[in-house]
Amino acid sequence: MHKITLRTLCIPLCFLLAKAAAQSDTATANRFRRDSLAACAKEQYQMDAADLYRRIFHIKPPADECDSTKQAKKVQLAGVPAFGYSMATGLAGVFSGNAAFHIGRNRITKLSVIDASIAYTQRSQIILPVLSNIWTSRNKFNLLGELRYYNYPSATYGLGSHTTEENADDLSYNYLLFHEAVLRHIGESRFYAGLAYNLNYHWNISETSNDGIVTDFQRYGFSKRSISSGISVNALYDTRKNTINPSQAAYASISLCPNLRALGSDNNYLNLLIDLRKYIKIGKSDNVLALWSYNWFTFNGHAPYLDLPSTGWDAYANVGRGYIQGRYAGKNLIYAEAEYRFGILRNGLIGGVVFANAQSYTEWPGNRFEVILPAVGTGLRIKLNKDSKTNVSIDYGFGLHGSNGIFINLGEVF
Repeated sequence: MHKITLRTLCIPLCFLLAKAAAQSDTATANRFRRDSLAACAKEQYQMDAADLYRRIFHIKPPADECDSTKQAKKVQLAGVPAFGYSMATGLAGVFSGNAAFHIGRNRITKLSVIDASIAYTQRSQIILPVLSNIWTSRNKFNLLGELRYYNYPSATYGLGSHTTEENADDLSYNYLLFHEAVLRHIGESRFYAGLAYNLNYHWNISETSNDGIVTDFQRYGFSKRSISSGISVNALYDTRKNTINPSQAAYASISLCPNLRALGSDNNYLNLLIDLRKYIKIGKSDNVLALWSYNWFTFNGHAPYLDLPSTGWDAYANVGRGYIQGRYAGKNLIYAEAEYRFGILRNGLIGGVVFANAQSYTEWPGNRFEVILPAVGTGLRIKLNKDSKTNVSIDYGFGLHGSNGIFINLGEVF
């Protein structure tokens, strides 16, 4: 249930970028054109944080800055050391970055991406996630990796959608997650299938009830250690050329994982994940309508409490913007989100989004969906790397019962 990907970027940096960007759209493009040996058409000029840095410190851009014939670097890097913030962590010292690259020289090979960050937070949390999406030459294989370590004091609110913030209990644990999938291209189609090993290991688990009553964790089955271990069957359909910032594409992923005592699990149970996304480019602009459905089910057994579906515990910790991570949990989750992404500056440095989402969890000990939990919000996008199209995402979301907060990512939310 608790597996944060803290990819926050510093708010002071974002203010600096936004302030300088206000003057940078046309004037900066013209300045760079004069300084470059290759001239750029105004409508073709694109700008990112590196260009802005050069402008602020009066550094000339490379002579081939706008040369469309130049070859892209083998590895595009984007990273920021910073102070960050999230509702679940408070203030944090963070280094967050990604690497984007192509394997081989074939033009049809998709962009591979590795995301990583390390953070120490105001609440004495240590957070270290590494996520990879690797495409081999000609997209024959797709290798999906997820490695996480956490030392994570936090809170738990109980199970179902009727819980309240007043009933939150203190929770602390160490956590190791290892997921690795190997998927192979099927024939001439865009479908992939394969297997993955999935390990979720929590230890040093402790819970403190603030009011002394028996908690949902205790009723469900408290333990100081829990293990889920299984080999899943995975299927994938993916037309995204750029997984960092997709446009005009579709994505569908299904994973069915039997967690087995024979592989070290505490209990036998099934875990089913269905992740569906659609990206629709609007007209001739670069604006995109992005749609997301994320559905997570546990059945045919008893999943450990900390491995149940929960707000913000998807791979990139983005389900349920508008609510604090872990705010709602249950044995099953249905989730949907829509986001409209649009440009603000013509040079691509600054963009914006508006979004709306809804989540619903089955109640416990029953197993019925009873409540829909909506949220809405808006945000800014700041171009960190124009070649890989990596943005800094800064969103503000609002949920029910006064829930609201800032949500910051390196890359798009989905």
